[in-house]
Amino acid sequence: MESDLIHIKQLQNKNQDGFSELYDKYSGAIYMVILKMIRNEVVAQELLQDTFMTVWNKSHQYNSDKGRFYTWVYRIARNKTLNHIRKEKNLIQTEDLGVYTNKEESVTIDPENPELQGRIKQLQPHHQKAIELVYFSGLTHREAHKELDVPLGTFKSYVQQALRELRNLYKSSMVLLFLLLKMMQ
Repeated sequence: MESDLIHIKQLQNKNQDGFSELYDKYSGAIYMVILKMIRNEVVAQELLQDTFMTVWNKSHQYNSDKGRFYTWVYRIARNKTLNHIRKEKNLIQTEDLGVYTNKEESVTIDPENPELQGRIKQLQPHHQKAIELVYFSGLTHREAHKELDVPLGTFKSYVQQALRELRNLYKSSMVLLFLLLKMMQ
């Protein structure tokens, strides 16, 4: 730590030897942090270089009373990596990722099937409506969420919850049927 303080002072005085020593000591750990976040070696190397350029340019802002040098460099690297990720990825869903893009391609399910109707009637009303709109009316998720007047993400949750509940209802029926068959043998 004492040698770090000497190197940090050298860095703050724009001495390349101090910078070089600090780079040698901390670049490996900082590189691994960036690589874990970005999962791309080329980009991680660029971000590491950018991080240490910022360390060189803003070394006067480091204050040892506020924290360790490693922590200061880590935060610079982390912020640069997060900014890079935000620029590269659209983190908000803006398009409909529904299963069907064409209503004509939808799978035909007999809505009059009494067993299916019985199971669907066991669902909560909003789940029933979600299943009917997507699977029986052939609407996309985007169209159906407008019909129910709920956000797209909420609508997709309704569909997932309804399908999970139907799966559970059919599983319990199958277990019961299996037990009855076993008893009859």
